[in-house]
Amino acid sequence: MPEIRVLSASGQIGSGFLESSIERGFSLKPHVIACDGGSTDAGPAHLGSGKPHFSREGTKRDLRLMLKGRDRLGVPLVIGSCGMAGGDAGLAWMRDIALEIAREEGLNFRLALVSSEQDKDYLKQKLRDGKIHPLDPAPSIDEDAIDRSAHVVGMMGHEPIAAAVADGADVVLAGRASDTALFAAVPLMQGAGPGPAWHAAKILECGTAATVQRKRPDSIFAWIRDDHFDIEPMDMECRCTPQSIASHTLYENADPFLIREPGGTLDTRNSTYEALDDRRVRVRGSEFLPADRLTIKLEGAELAGYQTIIVAGVREPYILRQLDTWLTEMRERFAVRVEEMFPGTLGPDEYSIHARVYGRDGVMGKLEPRRDELGHEVGLLFTVTAPTQAIANSIGKTFAHFALHYPIPEWRGLISGLAFPMSPPEVDRGEVYRFHLNHVVEPDDPGEMFRTEMREVAHA
Repeated sequence: MPEIRVLSASGQIGSGFLESSIERGFSLKPHVIACDGGSTDAGPAHLGSGKPHFSREGTKRDLRLMLKGRDRLGVPLVIGSCGMAGGDAGLAWMRDIALEIAREEGLNFRLALVSSEQDKDYLKQKLRDGKIHPLDPAPSIDEDAIDRSAHVVGMMGHEPIAAAVADGADVVLAGRASDTALFAAVPLMQGAGPGPAWHAAKILECGTAATVQRKRPDSIFAWIRDDHFDIEPMDMECRCTPQSIASHTLYENADPFLIREPGGTLDTRNSTYEALDDRRVRVRGSEFLPADRLTIKLEGAELAGYQTIIVAGVREPYILRQLDTWLTEMRERFAVRVEEMFPGTLGPDEYSIHARVYGRDGVMGKLEPRRDELGHEVGLLFTVTAPTQAIANSIGKTFAHFALHYPIPEWRGLISGLAFPMSPPEVDRGEVYRFHLNHVVEPDDPGEMFRTEMREVAHA
């Protein structure tokens, strides 16, 4: 019965981990070290702009320790969804950090760069062939939507990563990837049971999020075998329990027991969770059901415009009693001023002014069950979105003054209903993006949507 040992450095590179924890993980002699680099959790800005999420300093610190540990052990290091969104810009950003560390530390390794950014002509041909299908929910897709994309990535499964390792890669930096694929690839290559491999990967990819009470992002370790896996946090002050592991299995799933991957579905309906001691858990009974067809999820972002924001507070009780009416009428009447400012050049559907109310329903919006409750004050976040930053700023500056003195029936003369915490109150945000693809592609081959570049890094 093979035993494949996997070290997860942290839930996401750049978020950090204790050096003592990862050193303990290294001492357990893992067959692979892996770490996730991103997701869609932070919204479309990173995919649209190509800018990373975490700081370069924090990412470099984490990657330095992983690269040095990998060098001592002589095992593969796998990092996916580089730069958060996993586009080519994020992959290049992570590559440059790795090469910089190699120069500074005198490290040698064979580097694989696995790109997940998609060619638009390829996608349009797949669309014509009927090989792109919507998920639920998904906006409509056509060739124009593909052309409007700032960037589109495909979420790779384990196959391109395994192929890179099989080709001799010591370090694999991948674009957008299934979080679990990063951790399942090497165990599957080395003969671990597919059910335990995929289930362990589901737990490993979030680091110590699967502990009873995570005190910080940190390292976690799994021993994967044919019919079960064991899991343990590397910080001796943290612990896993059957409940914490079972509950994390439910995390971010549309179905509590069936977890979709590009090549099949992890089925945890018959999984059992057993405490080995007060810190370690053994999981049995997990199955992996191969899919009839391979599908690769697409994520795409398009430019939504340019934005200026205004932050303000309201404490006037007469305004709070009629807040929704006040905000609605304010925006409707301001539309006349926009027509005066941009006569015949900016239609009402070419810009937007949105108000988010904090202190009532600013977090959940219309889903808030207590949205009719108000305290003695609320915070307002106005977002002005327009085709250019100059237009957004011009509307924002004028709207801030208009809103400041917008009247209510109970008052006469000039009033000031808003309190601005900043001067000037309007702040330019620059480009803003929105997700506009949530579809799957049927490739003919697991690797056809991904390109791998191999290079030798030598600085000894």
